[in-house]
Amino acid sequence: MVVTKQLPPLQIGDCTAPVPIIQGGMGVGVSLSGLASAVAREGGIGVIAGAAIGLVGSPNGERFEENNILVLQSEIKKARDEAPNGLIGANIMVALTDYAKLTRVAAEAGADFIFSGAGLPMAMPTYTEGTNAKLVPIISSGRAAALLCSSWKKKHGRLPDAFVVEGPRAGGHLGFSREQLARIDEFPLEGLLQETLQAVRPFEDEAGRAIPVIVGGGVFDGADIARVMAAGAAGVQIATRFVCTHECDAALEFKEAFIKSTPDDLSYVTSPVGMPGRAIKNQFLNRVLEGEKVHTTACPYHCLKTCDPETRPYCIAIALNQARMGQVEKGLIFAGENVSRLDKIVSVHELITELVEGAEAVLAETPLPFSPPETSPPLDLSAALRPQEAPHAEETARFREPKGSAVA
Repeated sequence: MVVTKQLPPLQIGDCTAPVPIIQGGMGVGVSLSGLASAVAREGGIGVIAGAAIGLVGSPNGERFEENNILVLQSEIKKARDEAPNGLIGANIMVALTDYAKLTRVAAEAGADFIFSGAGLPMAMPTYTEGTNAKLVPIISSGRAAALLCSSWKKKHGRLPDAFVVEGPRAGGHLGFSREQLARIDEFPLEGLLQETLQAVRPFEDEAGRAIPVIVGGGVFDGADIARVMAAGAAGVQIATRFVCTHECDAALEFKEAFIKSTPDDLSYVTSPVGMPGRAIKNQFLNRVLEGEKVHTTACPYHCLKTCDPETRPYCIAIALNQARMGQVEKGLIFAGENVSRLDKIVSVHELITELVEGAEAVLAETPLPFSPPETSPPLDLSAALRPQEAPHAEETARFREPKGSAVA
C-alpha cells in the first residue's frame, strides 16, 4: 500500500480510503476486478464499471440482461477476494435500462460505493435500501447537488454520502452541452468545486455531518491533486491515467492507442446516451462523424433508456467493447483531454506512488488545509439544470418540488 504523509485520507461515511484517489469507472470492461482490486490494495478506491458488463463474458450479447447481473456479481466478488481490506465501488449509469436492477445487485454483492452519473439518480436510495453501500452521485454543477440533496431528504429521509463533481475535460460522457464545451475554459474544476461546496453546505449544517465533494475531469498529476484539494476537495477521481497500467483490464492495443494519441486526435461524439463524449479519432469515429450508420445489426438488448435502436448511428455497447478487446479501429475509445500526455505503461503501484509524491511535494511548501476562496458568488439555485443533468422522465415523475422551493 502507498503511504501518504501529508495527503489526508478520504472519509465517506464509515469508509476511509488512506489515499484520497478514486479510480473512475470505465466501460465497457475497461475497469473490472483486475484494475479495481489493484487500486484498492494501494489504499485508493477501485471502481468496476457496470455498463454492458455482460458483454465481457458474451461479446455477441446473448442473454444480455442475465449476463450483466452474473458478471457484475462475479467481478465484485473477485475484487473483494483480491483486495480483502480495500474499498471497491461500482459505477452504474442512470441511463441504463437495467439501472435499478444493477444498482441493487452491486449493493447486495458487497460494493462499498455506488457511483451514478449520466443522469440524476433521484431514486437511487430506493434500490440500495437495507445495504451498507455508500451512495455517490456524479454531477457537473452545484445546482444538481442541491436538487439531489433536497429530493433525497424529502423522499428518502437521507442525503448522498458524497458527490463527484466532474468537469468538462473528462473522458467519456460529459455533463456539458456542445455550446458549453466550446467555452470550456469557463468551467474550471475549482469553480465547479466551489459552487458544489456552497450547494451542499446548508444540508451538511442541518445534518451535522460532512458531504465530501470529490473532483474529476482533467486531474492528471500530483500538482493537480494538491491544487484541487487546496481549494476544498476531499479527494480526486482519475480515470484516463489508470488505462495505461498493467492491471487495467483492457487489451494492450487499447492502452497503446492512448500512448500513441496526440492532442489533435481528440474529438467530441454524440452518444446514444444523449450526451457528448470525448474520444480518440480512429476509423470507427471518422465514419460516425461523417454521418455513416456503422452498426446495422439487431439490438441484442435495449441497454440505454435514451437509445432508439432504429435510428442510432452505432451501438455504443458494441463499439466500446470492441475497442476494449483490442479492435481499436473498429471501436469507440473514450479518453480524457490529457490522454496525449501519457507515454508509458506502469503498474498501479507506480502510478499512485507518483501521484502521491507529486502532490506531497507541492504540499511540503504549502501544507493543507488551505482556506477555500471566499469570493465565490452566491449559488443561483433558480438557474436551470444543464440538459445533460436533467433526470430521466421516470425519475422526474417521482420528484415534484412544491411551489416556492429553492430548487423548483
